[in-house]
Amino acid sequence: MENEMSERSGYVAIIGRPNVGKSTLLNYILGQKLSITSRKPQTTRHKIMGIKTENDVQVVYVDTPGMHENHDKALNRYMNKAAQSAVKDVDVIVFMIDRTKWTSEDELVLKSLQYVKCPVILAVNKVDFLADKEALLPTLQKLDAKGNFAHIVPMSAKTGHNVDRLENIITSFISQGAHLFPEDQITDRSSRFLAAELVREKIMRQLGDELPYSMTVEIEEFRYEDSLLVISAAILIDRQSQKHIIIGEKGSRLKQIGRDARLDMEEMFECKVMLNTWVKVKSGWADSERALKSLGYDGLD
Repeated sequence: MENEMSERSGYVAIIGRPNVGKSTLLNYILGQKLSITSRKPQTTRHKIMGIKTENDVQVVYVDTPGMHENHDKALNRYMNKAAQSAVKDVDVIVFMIDRTKWTSEDELVLKSLQYVKCPVILAVNKVDFLADKEALLPTLQKLDAKGNFAHIVPMSAKTGHNVDRLENIITSFISQGAHLFPEDQITDRSSRFLAAELVREKIMRQLGDELPYSMTVEIEEFRYEDSLLVISAAILIDRQSQKHIIIGEKGSRLKQIGRDARLDMEEMFECKVMLNTWVKVKSGWADSERALKSLGYDGLD
């Protein structure tokens, strides 16, 4: 009982426009890969919880899809809704931006925070890429005038520069309360979900701008045969013409995607993995509310 009285726990939402480094930050804080990353905007499509328990403090980080202005498809609306719902009932918000760039989508994120009651920390990411370090201070002063931020932290999620400072500030806002998850749990997501995300990451990284974002991955089989984990992943695309892009010359690209994903899965699940992948056409899935729900794009309470 005495131990529980000394425990602290709380939720922290990491939000921002696409591609500012939210997932990279979560992975760095956790010390392992949980959220998938690529240089392509909108890589993250779901809210993902990453749980860090250190001594008496448990911080539950919520990584969110990038908030963006395009509402054309049901998938885009889902991602914005997922990001907006993440700021409800959290103890701290980390609003991430990319260096000295301030865009209309950053403004959209800021507007969504105007009624929140918890502290908002502005994390200015990728400062290691700034050519002119002198420009940082006046930029920070301008940013300070934009909102009522509890702190502004220049940092680099990739190298870890100043991330410890960010974590210390976050921890200072975490209140007394019993831990919400077991000490060894690092996410609320299932292994099937994480497997699908790893395949999708490899596709995003392999294909560059060749394939539109109307692609997702569905795990159709996930079972153990003794010490071997057998996973079957269907890559769903919108049009037949996109099939050859993913498969590649004589299946070379699909093999590379499968190999890269399998290696990450073996590290994540700590066992040998047999991964089967194939490509299926499911027209219009990204603009169908019903299809999105059947593929796991749901649960925004």
